[in-house]
Amino acid sequence: MRFGRRRRGYGSTGGLGVPSQLGGRGGRRRGGRVRWLPILLFAIYGAYYYLSNQQEVPLTGRSQLVDMSREQEMALGLQSYRQILGRERILQGGETVSAVNEIGRRIATAAKEHDPGFEWEFNVVESQQANAFALPGGKVAVYTGIVPVAENVDGLAVVMGHEIAHAIARHGAERMAHQKLVQMGTMAAGMAFSDMDMGTQQMVMGALGVGAQYGVLLPFSRDHESEADYMGLIYVARACFDPTEAPKLWERMGRSSKGAPSEFMSTHPSHETRIRQFEQWMPEALKIRRESCPS
Repeated sequence: MRFGRRRRGYGSTGGLGVPSQLGGRGGRRRGGRVRWLPILLFAIYGAYYYLSNQQEVPLTGRSQLVDMSREQEMALGLQSYRQILGRERILQGGETVSAVNEIGRRIATAAKEHDPGFEWEFNVVESQQANAFALPGGKVAVYTGIVPVAENVDGLAVVMGHEIAHAIARHGAERMAHQKLVQMGTMAAGMAFSDMDMGTQQMVMGALGVGAQYGVLLPFSRDHESEADYMGLIYVARACFDPTEAPKLWERMGRSSKGAPSEFMSTHPSHETRIRQFEQWMPEALKIRRESCPS
């Protein structure tokens, strides 16, 4: 985590196989003018929508676009969590379950000043996937496939701190708002170019779709991942885990995930980018750990 699938439309043909666009006075093709009114209306409403739905991300202070209440977001998160866990095998006990619950409790406590009132819940899913996720409302799941990559308690804390940060930063709601804005822009562009011939419409809409994907949605997604990396690292340090495990974790992730797409085409920063960012943030994290955990 994008927008509605474009319809591939073609002009209907009459009995002689002549495209309907060629009809009309003198058999000329329809005009290719751009209708500017839909673009103008979208620009006005889009600016109003963006400016009137600004929130502030805890810890980083970044302004973000969110248009739903926390209650709505938490209800959607709980619904999705139940659906996902209903399809998975959930471990009920054991060393991994105990570790995940203890790590989650400590990190949630460290992030308490930014917690809007989540009811934290931590589950372990038996799966070979090297994955974990957190949904609004504090619903966290860790897949057993990530445990060997995490390698130790501090590595697992880095994974869970990152996911907990996603929930606290409301990244899911922000992505939905961005997608909504892109969909509105796509609809406005469709109306603006509706007088053009079908081939030109498809070319223009295709270019706009690619531009929105690679110029808006994917960069925002990578920014969310980096922000969750930073926030999670701070929470890990406050919870008295070892933050220096973060770059080591992503070195291991890089070795275990070959053939990843280039960063430009990905929703996540490259492993090399993440390692470099962790090294930049590490002095702050170590200072926080010393102050929070003097023993």
